[in-house]
Amino acid sequence: MSGPVGQLSLALDLTGELVAGVGADQWADPTPCDEWAVADLVTHMVAGNYVFASVLHGTPLAEARSAAAALQPGDDLAERYRDAAAQLVAALGQPGVLEQMFTIPVGTLPGVGAVHIRLVEMLVHGWDLAQATGQATAFPESLVEPELAFTRVQLDALPPERRPFGPPQPVADGAPAIVRLVACLGRSVTA
Repeated sequence: MSGPVGQLSLALDLTGELVAGVGADQWADPTPCDEWAVADLVTHMVAGNYVFASVLHGTPLAEARSAAAALQPGDDLAERYRDAAAQLVAALGQPGVLEQMFTIPVGTLPGVGAVHIRLVEMLVHGWDLAQATGQATAFPESLVEPELAFTRVQLDALPPERRPFGPPQPVADGAPAIVRLVACLGRSVTA
């Protein structure tokens, strides 16, 4: 699999490895996301993947969100993550889906835009999860750099009050792409 869907599939797999690496005693630990423990963060990622998969199959956004809201943090989150990721990739495999328009949580855009939104979400929340659980991220620069460029363009088009994350934070120019991406989206970083 190549192109944006291949990139998303890789990000889903790499983030899935981080989910699988969460220790049994870490699910209640805090994350860089205010008010979310590890279980809440993973539940958010799983629910988001289910919502996007449903929308890409033609389910209205409100209905897709309602179905995903039934997911409870106590569920087997590693298994649910794998299932949601597989459903999302399968939904993106439908003919013409990248060109069709869809209403997703951030607005109405073509399927390829939805891919980029999910990709950024998986990278940033993968980093959040790694920070919370003491794991290393293995996101290749070639995977993250295009999403950093995409994110900067999207943020420039949004008024500050509509931005879903905090204001950009300072980071060294030579920092890894994942660190520059999360700092761009408001995470405090030390690298």
